[in-house]
Amino acid sequence: MIMSNQHSTAFLALVEQARQNIKEIDIETMLAMKSAGEPFVLVDVREQDEWALGHLPEAVYMGKGVIERDIQAIYPDMQTQLVLYCGGGFRSALAAENLVKMGYKNVINMDGGYRRWEALGYPVVKS
Repeated sequence: MIMSNQHSTAFLALVEQARQNIKEIDIETMLAMKSAGEPFVLVDVREQDEWALGHLPEAVYMGKGVIERDIQAIYPDMQTQLVLYCGGGFRSALAAENLVKMGYKNVINMDGGYRRWEALGYPVVKS
């Protein structure tokens, strides 16, 4: 899969709009939540081929193309805390906004995503 680091202005505007409606944290905050024993589900919303190349430990896979369709069957409790990530935090912001619109009360986007996680040298799991 070829991924461009250059995103269109329309896509970036859509992401910025979504960010006004969601909660965002950085990797360090997610790790602090984990260390404190705060319950949450870490959800990777990238494409399946990206997931196979590497993902965060303990993450579950639910690609952006199906998350809205499948989330309620897997996590029916609208209070479930969900921390979403993608490659850099853009696609997961869009997915997070949709879950909020669906009624999920504790959806968080992890800004920086997989690329920042990897850049910081944290371990990844390869499928």
